[in-house]
Amino acid sequence: MRAALFVTCVNDALYPRTGIAVVRLLERLGVDVDFPAAQSCCGQPQYNTGYRHETEPLMRRTARAFAGHEFVVTPSGSCAAMIREHYPRIGRKAAAEGRGGELAEAAASLAPRVYELTEFLVDVLGVTDVSAYFPHTVTYHPSCHGLRGLGLGDRPRRLLTAVKGLDLVELPGAEECCGFGGTFAVKNPDVSTAMGADKTAAAAGTGAQVLCGADNSCLAHLDGLLRRADSPMRTLHLAEILAATEEEPLP
Repeated sequence: MRAALFVTCVNDALYPRTGIAVVRLLERLGVDVDFPAAQSCCGQPQYNTGYRHETEPLMRRTARAFAGHEFVVTPSGSCAAMIREHYPRIGRKAAAEGRGGELAEAAASLAPRVYELTEFLVDVLGVTDVSAYFPHTVTYHPSCHGLRGLGLGDRPRRLLTAVKGLDLVELPGAEECCGFGGTFAVKNPDVSTAMGADKTAAAAGTGAQVLCGADNSCLAHLDGLLRRADSPMRTLHLAEILAATEEEPLP
């Protein structure tokens, strides 16, 4: 099986280890991973800020970059949701404005082929035990796009539960938003900080060593708050935990 990695701009620029972990994990599971060099931002920041027309060139670029790939895997629920939920809306609006059906056709072609990482592992590969080893206490924060937009459900938890040595503890108020919300954190910093403070306090109260998530954008927000509070807790993307083994532990 072959799959293309959509690493996302946040991971490419700030968290390259997450992309490396995804490749390492998928290759261990027998997947040949392609990395289309033409990929760039999916356009989510522009779209979230109300610049729909400025999003369209990035939508075209993304669709071209992944044309011909049966499976497109991304370690980001927010970017997967952008393509699957909002690309079709952008296409429909462009058509309604009399600008043709190109964008609608691009969205219809790409959206069904895009999978968030845990969806791909559980639904396509049919695995929950990926032979990972991570001997630490972990609590899991389900980001809003994955939880509500994609309906990931218990897929991430099933994967974490199967990790050898990992002690998964419940996060109180897990389904509450962390306050990041992309450009929401920029537009409403006080509200965002207050929401994040509630989330990090709940996480710290579990006694876990690691706060895990499937979106590095949310984890960046929470990590900043934990560091300001001088908390010993670290944040870590789910992919990096799943990529770790006894023979090749997480650095």
